[in-house]
Amino acid sequence: MIRVEIPGRGLLVIEHLVLDFNGTMAKDGVLIPGVEERLNRLAGQLTVHVLTADTFGTGREACRNIKAAVHLLEPGEGGSQKEKFINRLGAEQTVTVGNGANDSLMLAAAALGIIVLGPEGTSVRSLQSADVVVTDINDGLDMLLHPKRLVATLRT
Repeated sequence: MIRVEIPGRGLLVIEHLVLDFNGTMAKDGVLIPGVEERLNRLAGQLTVHVLTADTFGTGREACRNIKAAVHLLEPGEGGSQKEKFINRLGAEQTVTVGNGANDSLMLAAAALGIIVLGPEGTSVRSLQSADVVVTDINDGLDMLLHPKRLVATLRT
């Protein structure tokens, strides 16, 4: 669990981390360097889940050494599937990380939504739904590993 008091926002208590795979933690289906190590460190504090439509068919294999559960989305509209998933976990105790249009609902519903302006682009709709914007997935994961960075970014 990660607990961080954010002035003007209150106490943030996070138990779950839910990430989109393609475009967020992977480019063209290949895991971005540094992600595996950071997620395994975070897995000591949070339950880690990876959600993917598996566009490139590499999601499970790419995540094989990550202490996370990989969940394949059903064909069709993925945004509502992602939102339902975090609501089942408890959105008020979940941080989500994404980049695509199908991430907007989970980013908005979560206690903390982090969007990545990564090499595969970013959906404007999702950008407007997020609480924090990072230019690299590793920077977003580092904010969770070093929660005072969240304080510096989110305090009012």
